[in-house]
Amino acid sequence: MSRAFLVVLDSVGCGGAPDAADFDDAGANTLGHIHAQTPLKMPNLRRLGLGQAAGLGADVTPQGLHGVAREVSRGKDTPSGHWELAGVPVPWDWHYLPDTQPSFPTQISQAVAAFCGTDGILGDCHASGTAIIERLGAEHVRTGKPICYTSADSVFQIAAHEDHFGLDRLLALCEHLAPMLHAMKVGRVIARPFIGSEGRFERTANRHDYAVEVPAPTLLDWAKADGRATYGVGKIGDIFSGRGVDVSRKGFDEALMGHLSDLVDEAPDGALVFANFVEFDSLYGHRRDVEGYAAHLEWFDAAIGPVLARLRPGDVMIFTADHGNDPTWHGTEHTREQVPVLAAGVGAKDVGQVMFVDVAASVAAHLGLSQRGPGRSFL
Repeated sequence: MSRAFLVVLDSVGCGGAPDAADFDDAGANTLGHIHAQTPLKMPNLRRLGLGQAAGLGADVTPQGLHGVAREVSRGKDTPSGHWELAGVPVPWDWHYLPDTQPSFPTQISQAVAAFCGTDGILGDCHASGTAIIERLGAEHVRTGKPICYTSADSVFQIAAHEDHFGLDRLLALCEHLAPMLHAMKVGRVIARPFIGSEGRFERTANRHDYAVEVPAPTLLDWAKADGRATYGVGKIGDIFSGRGVDVSRKGFDEALMGHLSDLVDEAPDGALVFANFVEFDSLYGHRRDVEGYAAHLEWFDAAIGPVLARLRPGDVMIFTADHGNDPTWHGTEHTREQVPVLAAGVGAKDVGQVMFVDVAASVAAHLGLSQRGPGRSFL
């Protein structure tokens, strides 16, 4: 029985979304603009057809499946992209917190302060997560007030020091607030723990996302319903609120690559492994760091080579993305783009333009699942 590995490179878009202008993103192209400034050396993914899919040049004859996928959900965020890749487009519009200061409804800020026993919160604005920790981390440690911030995504984020505030306390606070924000259709409440001292604060791998419940069964649920083993690598367990995930393995991208490598060796026949690599987005896209983004793409390509070499006969490994985050674009947020779709284990095939839901249908077809969702298999 075959296995399926679905690998999402968070934010690695390739431009061309037909509705990009609706999001003020007409012309955004994460891979194209990075490659124009820092030519990418990615032989393993180019061998699958990345150059053809993303318009980076056709100097390598593809040996894998390649194409681009288009999203219909009205968002350019993590849940929208991942849910739709798993077969469930988002049926509502997310609520976005205003780019003002204060940014949050009074009742939300008061609920945070009441839970923490403080006379207020810090932040209450749109901000870069690393920048706001540098700016307010010392005051947070001194006062005990949590750092609350948001972005152009539908998120409410809380940063707190693991030692001075407490990791368990931070997670309990986010879990307490999540139902209130979810009722407003804010997509995620995110715990952002950090450690260190003033001038040396750094975020830890203990991030946790409290996401709105997926409104329908996804690819993960379909696999579990048929008795298949399911694994979430990275944020997958959080994005899907734990639904359909037997085993969840977290960490930063280097550790996640280790988990994915281990699962290629260990996952049983018929298993579904759903992985998310997030540092493209969190460390480089939002910070508009072109060189860092390019270096991380090349790191991923080099690290995935030995993993691809150990796939078993009958396995398929699909690479795609959930949205864009063009580091050359204005602002610091995600960009509305199409995404590349590449696959190893199914031979050379140009699938052209497909839809996000077709990814779920293709994985389901490969695994022989009884449910396939609304999409069409391109395998």
